[in-house]
Amino acid sequence: MILLVGLGNPTPDSENNRHNIGFKIIDIINKKFGLSKQKPKFKGLLTTGNVANHKVYAIKPLTFMNNSGICIRELIEYFKINTNDIIVFHDDLDIEFGKIKAKFGGSSAGHNGIASIDKFIGQDYSRVRIGIGKPKDNMEVSDFVLQNFNEDEIIELEKITNNVSESISILLDKKLDLFSSTVNNK
Repeated sequence: MILLVGLGNPTPDSENNRHNIGFKIIDIINKKFGLSKQKPKFKGLLTTGNVANHKVYAIKPLTFMNNSGICIRELIEYFKINTNDIIVFHDDLDIEFGKIKAKFGGSSAGHNGIASIDKFIGQDYSRVRIGIGKPKDNMEVSDFVLQNFNEDEIIELEKITNNVSESISILLDKKLDLFSSTVNNK
C-alpha cells in the first residue's frame, strides 16, 4: 500500500497558488484513475483506489502547509503504512518551472511542509519536487509561492500534471530517476 501526499493550503483563494501544485497532482491522479470520492479524514481529504496494480491512499492535508506532518502521521499510524511507501508531491523554488525531480530522503531545503513532515515521521520517504521557478524583481519568496500561476503557466501546468499521472506506474515502482527523466522528457 502506497500513500500519495499532495502539499498545499486548503483555502479556496489558494487553489491556483504555486504552493498548491501538490494538490493539483493529487486531483489529476484521483480523476485519471477513478479513485474514491474525497472524504475528510485524518485532517485531510482522503481518496483510495488502485493505480498501476498498487493499492493507494491519496491525501491533501487540510492543516495548512506548516502542519502537514500532523495529518500524515495520523494516517500512517492508523493504516500501518511504512514511511518508505510515502510519496510527497510539492513545489520547489530551486527547480526550473515545469521540471520535476524525484528523490528519496534528504533535507527540507527550507520547505515548511516538508519540514513539518520530517518532524513527525522522519526523512525516509520519497519526494517529487515540482519546479515553480524563482521570484523575479526582488519579490519576497513568501509572496511568490502564494501568488497564482499566470495564464501561460496554467497551460504548462496541465502538461506537467498529465505527464506525472501518465508516468505514475514508474514512480510507484520506486524508480525515481527513471520517473524524473520520463516526465521531464515528454
